[in-house]
Amino acid sequence: MQEDTIINTSPIGKRLESIEKKERVSYLMFENGKVPIVSQIKIGRATDNDVVIDHKLASRYHALIQKIKDDYFLKDLDSTNGTLLNGVPIPRGKYVKLEAGDTVCIGKMNLIVK
Repeated sequence: MQEDTIINTSPIGKRLESIEKKERVSYLMFENGKVPIVSQIKIGRATDNDVVIDHKLASRYHALIQKIKDDYFLKDLDSTNGTLLNGVPIPRGKYVKLEAGDTVCIGKMNLIVK
């Protein structure tokens, strides 16, 4: 016997039940590393980046992940070899929204958004 509660009987409760819950982006995984995504993460070959990629195809300052409101966006920083999101090159200088499960490829490094 199901109990009648405001959650399953009221119009608001039924509406809340139907809203899809998105997985929130919270960290990047790569090789054996895991980096929490904060307001901004710099990625590249230079040692002062938050994520350092030691590969000749990575530019010194290659890409940026930026939090804007409650979402995260990827931006290529005019790198020499470009940045791939799920196998597709992203436009240089433009922000592209990230979702949980996306793969960012810089040089030979794959970063998984979780």
